[in-house]
Amino acid sequence: MQQKELILILDFGGQYTQLIARRVRECHVYSEVVPWNMPLADILARKPIGIILSGGPSSVHDDNAPRIDPALYEAGIPVLGICYGMQLTALLLGGAVEKAKEREYGRVTVRMKEQAGLFGGMQAASNCWMSHTWQVSACPPGFRVIAETDNCPVAAMVNEDKKICCVQFHPEVTHTEEGTMLIRNFLFRFCGCSGDWTMSAYAETAIKQIRETVGEDGTVLLALSGGVDSSVVAALIYKAIGKRLTCVFVDHGLLRKGESDQVCHVFSHLFPVRFIRSDASERFFTDLKGVTEPEEKRHIIGRDFIEVFKKEAAALGKLDYFAQGTIYPDVIESGQGTNAAVIKSHHNVGGLPKELGFTELIEPLRMLFKDEVRALGETLGLPKELVWRQPFPGPGLAIRIIGEVTPEKAEIVRESDAIFREEIAAAGLDRHVNQYFTVLTGIQSVGVMGDERTYDYTIALRAVTTDDFMTADWARLPYDLIARVSARIVNEVPHASRVVLDVTTKPPASIEWE
Repeated sequence: MQQKELILILDFGGQYTQLIARRVRECHVYSEVVPWNMPLADILARKPIGIILSGGPSSVHDDNAPRIDPALYEAGIPVLGICYGMQLTALLLGGAVEKAKEREYGRVTVRMKEQAGLFGGMQAASNCWMSHTWQVSACPPGFRVIAETDNCPVAAMVNEDKKICCVQFHPEVTHTEEGTMLIRNFLFRFCGCSGDWTMSAYAETAIKQIRETVGEDGTVLLALSGGVDSSVVAALIYKAIGKRLTCVFVDHGLLRKGESDQVCHVFSHLFPVRFIRSDASERFFTDLKGVTEPEEKRHIIGRDFIEVFKKEAAALGKLDYFAQGTIYPDVIESGQGTNAAVIKSHHNVGGLPKELGFTELIEPLRMLFKDEVRALGETLGLPKELVWRQPFPGPGLAIRIIGEVTPEKAEIVRESDAIFREEIAAAGLDRHVNQYFTVLTGIQSVGVMGDERTYDYTIALRAVTTDDFMTADWARLPYDLIARVSARIVNEVPHASRVVLDVTTKPPASIEWE
């Protein structure tokens, strides 16, 4: 989707790359992450107003280290190099990069030599997040040092004539105290951004583009899960083409308690479009029988989704376009379009339209993060209870059941999850904890109920706080709330005899268990 002002982020495989995109967007400037090896001609064709070079795990001196065309620096586009991006800039432009005598990792005090330009409005010394073994030992011609630490004499450098600035630390992470201000300085002082990118502007652009793509007589089939993402897509497409939208809801039997009926109610009253519910739960459970490997589960569910949609699409007759609620984290975790590793497969990323016989795909949320999707939903006037529903994965409860998926196990997770969500809401924390759910761990342990020995399942509670779902911290829930949830699950859910709390961040763990 073409934006008036664009910041391109060249991804060198850094663990914080996606955070850079989020921080730029928080400044109301549109940004996208692209592979570091995107041809220079393609970069220039996008007409970016600025370019950010991300960090990365490589040493610039490695034989196979990522390189960019040095002509990028002569294109007249402001550049911000971060960590690896700084070292690469120094090397390509005639500076020197050497192994640091003492590796810096974590919070480090950075002393700014000036409080202007990139550091305008910032303190003379500030805590910043460092993560590096190599560092710039000599600036390239035309650059000057603008920051230092005890162990890093060139912690930042700038060439104001060419509008190229670089920092060894990571301004995108929250541990860097004034990181957002630094990014804002780059965007507004170096790139001349106007900061006019908003969800209302995005909605107008998306609706216009959908209308132009589909045309006056075109029709669209939407894969509707009933979650936030596909619901926002439904709203966008409906505003663009009205009743020429058909929504198909595949009920795989792995939804949360009462969710299937709720989806049917919302989309038969909120949107006056053709709505079809396909109950395929028996098929999904049959095909998942005996399967324990997470990726295999995902592939089976993705395959069955395709087959069910294929059947429904054939019954509907010819429809022109296929739509789905793919969002940016789905794309990133599936390794599509960046240098990110494949973390887990998403059944709604890549290949689906071809399998269904469609040649055109509509994915208006493909470049949005989850919080942006919610903001867009509110902009479109969707009910708050729909916009702020808990995120739910496409494979449903199947990836919250460790091991084989059965109807009985799904019911255990469904009931325990309902209790957890109910207590979180009663405590007034449902808008403060970003995602929370239960997991059937597959572990059985000895217990005592009614003076009798039991040997039943262990339920894990997972609750996280996050801005963008790319990184997450475990939520510090009150002990009395955890105690109530634990007591209710053990007392009310058959075959649940123990409750544990997951206190792992992302990374190293993912938010979902599978």
